[in-house]
Amino acid sequence: MDVLPPSPARIPRHLLTDPAFLHATRSRDFPAIFALAHRHGISFNRIGEATGIKAERVSRIARGEGTVTALETVERIADALRIPGALLGLAARPWEHSSLTPHPESDDGDDPMNRRKLLRGALAAGLTAPAITALSTTRQSLDSALAADTPPADLSDLEAAAETYGYGYHGQAPTRVLADLVSDFADLRPMLVTPQPIATRVRVCRTAGQMAGMAAIMLHDLGARKEARGWFATASRAARESGDRQLHAWVLARSAMLDLNYGAPQAAAARAEQARHIAGTRPTAAATLAAAVAARAYALARQPDQARSAVAAADAYMERLDAGARADTWLTHGEQKHHVHLSHAFTALGDTRRARDSQQRAMELSAPTSTMTRSLLTIDAAACDHHDGDTEQACRRAVAVLNSLPAAYRTGLIHQRATDLYRSIPALQHREDAVRQLRDVLTA
Repeated sequence: MDVLPPSPARIPRHLLTDPAFLHATRSRDFPAIFALAHRHGISFNRIGEATGIKAERVSRIARGEGTVTALETVERIADALRIPGALLGLAARPWEHSSLTPHPESDDGDDPMNRRKLLRGALAAGLTAPAITALSTTRQSLDSALAADTPPADLSDLEAAAETYGYGYHGQAPTRVLADLVSDFADLRPMLVTPQPIATRVRVCRTAGQMAGMAAIMLHDLGARKEARGWFATASRAARESGDRQLHAWVLARSAMLDLNYGAPQAAAARAEQARHIAGTRPTAAATLAAAVAARAYALARQPDQARSAVAAADAYMERLDAGARADTWLTHGEQKHHVHLSHAFTALGDTRRARDSQQRAMELSAPTSTMTRSLLTIDAAACDHHDGDTEQACRRAVAVLNSLPAAYRTGLIHQRATDLYRSIPALQHREDAVRQLRDVLTA
């Protein structure tokens, strides 16, 4: 004879809108889930019978003396307690597709007819203790539903974390900062798979777009082009869903730098122009960045007229940026960052006088711990030396930068920029001592 599967220990419907229960499911905090279910009338024996977990173990878990990690068990608990899959970070469970009509086993009083009978029965004898309890329970269930429309408590912390990461490496190894950022980024996922009010989802998507974009910047700096491209794509999707056009433009302008720095200036120019279109004509950080990146791309693509036009647009925006947009972060566009872009654009254009002016100003504004930025500016200065005829000085300057860097900084973008300098040197000079030293450092 076939053995029938255990019947579900259906949790009360109002518990699905209880903030404490929602927080527990988002973090898969099964001690809290079991404790709350027990507090709302489901015995440990009943939970154990429905989930196939021994009642003694259910009790221990509820006391915090154990937890659940196996995916199969998580799914079994979701089905046994009728917890929607999205709340536990799972796909929709099979029974969810057939639960649109009231279930005959419902005994939690949420059915309007049952609720009315319960309240009438409780109040028949006047405002007794059971009647007050019934009234309070009804009111509190609505309070819980209203509270469920408030943002998750840790969203503000993650928004603050995104702002902090925007200030860059601060002398730390890029890989370490990347590890911390991606760990925080992962905490956003439960907020996206759980139904949220529109305003909250907008905030989650905006934070996800910022964090994914900054992760892509770090991967770009480390030379992981394929991974950076994937993170930029995620950042772009999140930014689009947030409805924040300036964030979307910022992501596209930043992703254009990936093409720019790794040998595809035409693609970079096209992406930067897309960013300029989305950013609009107001003087914003994203519009200024997009114009500056377009200038660099056009300069490398041997389109000097378009490059100078984009420089003029970037300068015009920069003059009108408000104080907040001028902050020195990855998400804004400060004067230091502006001159870093102009240094590269003017260097590529062969306008070494203006390039050196921007290099000097950017160095003045860069903190001593800005290892990546200061190294790139020095290599730009070396490229200017080569353009002006002093190839030996150019190579010695580039070699000094590469030899002074910690190992974490010797790959990726800095290595690529130094390689571009070496490739610009005519083959006839490759036997010169300084040029050979540069080649040896690059191939080490």
